[in-house]
Amino acid sequence: MATMRSLDATDARILLALDADPDATVVALAERLSMSRNTVQARLRRMRESGALGAYSRRLEPASLGYPLMAFMTLSLSQREGDLAAQQIVRIPEVVEILATTGDGDLLVRIVAKDTADLYRITNLVVAAPGVVRTSTSIVLHEVAPNSVDGLLRRHTSA
Repeated sequence: MATMRSLDATDARILLALDADPDATVVALAERLSMSRNTVQARLRRMRESGALGAYSRRLEPASLGYPLMAFMTLSLSQREGDLAAQQIVRIPEVVEILATTGDGDLLVRIVAKDTADLYRITNLVVAAPGVVRTSTSIVLHEVAPNSVDGLLRRHTSA
């Protein structure tokens, strides 16, 4: 992956149009935005190659695959085995995100599960990783506001 480049107002406009109509073709986006097809196509390619535009699978709702329960697990790790723990935990399919953090824990892990019994099974896999010293789990009861950068994109188009 190349170095992530900063997006400009034109990139933001393209992304907002794509967000409004995810099935739009490059030609349809170009027409809607009054841009050339080559410009839209080249900018989308650069955003994908730089990592600014992530994989389509990131948009998938885990509930549609039978994983309606989401939990966040804070992990405290042994400093000597922290990297090894992360390498093992990332292989668990239900672990959909791992963030290194400051504060009480070392990693914040987002997990999806079928139900609480499944979460218990996944928790046992996580704590079995070498170097996991302590965990704290919070189950998501309701998503109040989904992950969105729409407001940032809108602000960026007028910057």
